[in-house]
Amino acid sequence: MREGTDARALTIALALIAAFMCAEVIAGILAHSLALLSDAGHMLTDAAALGLALVALRIARRPPHGAMTYGFGRVEILSAQANGITLGLLALWIVYEAIHRLVSPPDVHGAIVLVVALVGIVVNLAATFVLAGARRGSLNVEGSFQHILTDLFAFIATAIAGGIVLATGFARADALASLLVAASMLYAGVRLVVASGRVFLEAAPAELDPQQIGRMLAAQQGVVEVHDLHVWEVTSGFPALSAHVVVRAGSDCHELRRTLQRALTERYGLRHTTLQVDHEAAPQPPLQIEVVDQAVSAVSPSARRAPEK
Repeated sequence: MREGTDARALTIALALIAAFMCAEVIAGILAHSLALLSDAGHMLTDAAALGLALVALRIARRPPHGAMTYGFGRVEILSAQANGITLGLLALWIVYEAIHRLVSPPDVHGAIVLVVALVGIVVNLAATFVLAGARRGSLNVEGSFQHILTDLFAFIATAIAGGIVLATGFARADALASLLVAASMLYAGVRLVVASGRVFLEAAPAELDPQQIGRMLAAQQGVVEVHDLHVWEVTSGFPALSAHVVVRAGSDCHELRRTLQRALTERYGLRHTTLQVDHEAAPQPPLQIEVVDQAVSAVSPSARRAPEK
């Protein structure tokens, strides 16, 4: 089961991150390194993101019932949005602290920073490899993956900063590395918030063009008009479509509906579609002119009365 594989990947990554985070907090305090402490703070949000993703994954498995006719799949989108917001807030805090340390740089122990950062690269590479095999199409899993990936970049920047401090004594390299970390976190956070916001606003999935889909439907033989077309995403990997289709009078509307649904599935991967198919109005018979008691009137054939005997 795909969800079971995702859960195992998230659990393994959570265990790796939580264990190393505790060691990094201690090392950051001993080394007076903001880069290490910012990495540890980022890893704390990683652990929280992974835990939240696991909870969201379990809730999303619940079948539809009662008022929740679509089930609980959108809980995963809530998790992704929370991950994006925490990344952004933490990035802003790191920027504030980095600016303060650029003005008044503390004494940074470059050797400790370098060793811990190198170990962190190994740990995050392992976590990234595990999550890369999970269902990246899920915005929930993607949010967790972005947390781990930005942490990997952070450790690379921290290792470079530790090497510079150790080789040259330039303590401000630690704060500069923190700014690079914050930039990558802010970028990933904004992307997650925008992607989850599109789902909540019921925008069409980025890979689907509603106008192109509408033109395809209207071009099918027997179709007269397509309107009230809506394309949205219930949750990650669950696009949906509804439309009102008018077909020519005398057409087999049921067969045409099945044809349209097959085309939507084959061309666009849309499997959850609701098509309201109606026949176009039959043409009305022309009005006929008749003379009654020297008065001229225009009546339709159905409105004419039989002549009195």
